[in-house]
Amino acid sequence: MRSIRPPFTVHRRGTGSRRTSSSALAAVALASALALTATACNGDDTADAKPSASASVSGDGKIRIPDDIRNKLKEHGIDIDKWKHGAWKNWNRDDWLREANDFINPIIKGLWNPDRMRGADDPDKGVDDNDISGDQGVTDPTPAPVRAQAVRAPYHTNAATAGKVLFDAPGGTMVCSATVVEDPAHPGKSNLIWTAGHCVHAGKKGGWYRNIAFVPSYNDKAMTARQLESATRDQVAPYGVWWADAAQTSQQWIAQGGETGGNGASYDFAVIHVTPEQGNGGKSLEETVGSALPVNFDAPAVPKVQSITATGYPAAPPYDGQLAYQCQDKPGRLSIQKSDPTMYRIGCTMTGGSSGGGWVETGSDGKSALVSNTSIGPVSAGWLAGPRLGDVAKGVYDKVSKQFAGR
Repeated sequence: MRSIRPPFTVHRRGTGSRRTSSSALAAVALASALALTATACNGDDTADAKPSASASVSGDGKIRIPDDIRNKLKEHGIDIDKWKHGAWKNWNRDDWLREANDFINPIIKGLWNPDRMRGADDPDKGVDDNDISGDQGVTDPTPAPVRAQAVRAPYHTNAATAGKVLFDAPGGTMVCSATVVEDPAHPGKSNLIWTAGHCVHAGKKGGWYRNIAFVPSYNDKAMTARQLESATRDQVAPYGVWWADAAQTSQQWIAQGGETGGNGASYDFAVIHVTPEQGNGGKSLEETVGSALPVNFDAPAVPKVQSITATGYPAAPPYDGQLAYQCQDKPGRLSIQKSDPTMYRIGCTMTGGSSGGGWVETGSDGKSALVSNTSIGPVSAGWLAGPRLGDVAKGVYDKVSKQFAGR
C-alpha cells in the first residue's frame, strides 16, 4: 500500500516497466530448479508476458538450451547460469532501467526460505512529496477508521484465496498481498493471482521486480513471530511457493506510477500467472487452495455498493506482516486526477504490506467477486483506496488468461 500524508500526500507500499516495441524474450524451462520467462510491452494498454520457447531434454536426461535463446538472453545481460547463483542481486541502475522492458523471473529453488519470507519488508519509504490535487469534486468525506480484524486460523478455511506476494527490489526483500482469481481459459484450474501494479513493477522510474513468488495461506495456522522463528518451510507455506512465470500491469501504471504520490493509482493493478516451485502433481493453484474468486469488471458505482471486505498481510507497524487481517466498510469515492477513474475508498487501519490485497463485494445474488485491490492509504493509517476495475483491467486480465489458454 502506498501511503498519504495530509493533505493527501501519497506514497506507495509496493513497487513497473517502460513501453517497448521489442518482442518478448524467449522463455526457457530449466527442469524444476529453473524456469525463465520474459515479458515486453506490446504497445497497447498492458505490459505483456509471452513465453515462446522451451528447453529440450536429451536422451541422457540433461537440459539442452538452444543457443539462440541463450544468446538472446545474454544480449539483455542475463546469463542464466550466473543468474540462478546470485546474479539477480546486481541492481545496477542502468541495467535495471534497461531491463524495465523485460520481465525476467527464473525460479531459484529454495530461495524463499522461512527466514526470507518472514523478513520481507513492506516497500513503503514514507516519502512526503506529492499531494492529490486533481479532485473532480466527487471525493467523499474521509471515512472513519475501521479497525482491521485478524482472520481466524486456519486461513485456508477462512480466507483461502488470500496470500503473500514476495519479491526482491533494489531496497531489499519486499512483500505485498494477493488473491487467487478465476481463469476463464481454465475453469476450475486457475493459476492466476491478482495484486497491485506497484507490487510487480516500479513504475515510470524503474522496472520489473525480481524473484516474484506467491505463497497462498502464508502462516496458515497464525503462528506467533516467535513460533515462526523455528517453523519449517512447509509450516510457513503449507500450499507451496508459486513463482511468477508471467506478469502484466497496466500501461498507465508503467508510464505514470511512482514509489510515492497518487499518479497511476487508478490503474494500479496487476495479474500474475504462477507455477509451483516444487511441482504439484499437475494440480493448479485453484485446485490446491480449493477456491478462486471471479473478477467483476463492471462493479457498481460507489453509492450502490453496500459493503467491501479488504484482506491483506499488513507489515508496517503496528503489524509485523506475519498475520492476515480484514476490514469491512461501505466504500466512498476518492478522485485523484480529473482524467482518471474515481477510486473506491474505505475505512481501514491496515498498513504497508497489505498492498495488492483483494477487495471483495458480495452481490445481490449472494455471490462474492473481486472488485478492487489495495493501492494507497495515509501514513497514519485509517483508510485505504483501490482502483475500480474496468476495461483496462479486463485487458490485463484477458491477456494473461489467453497467453496460457492452450496449455
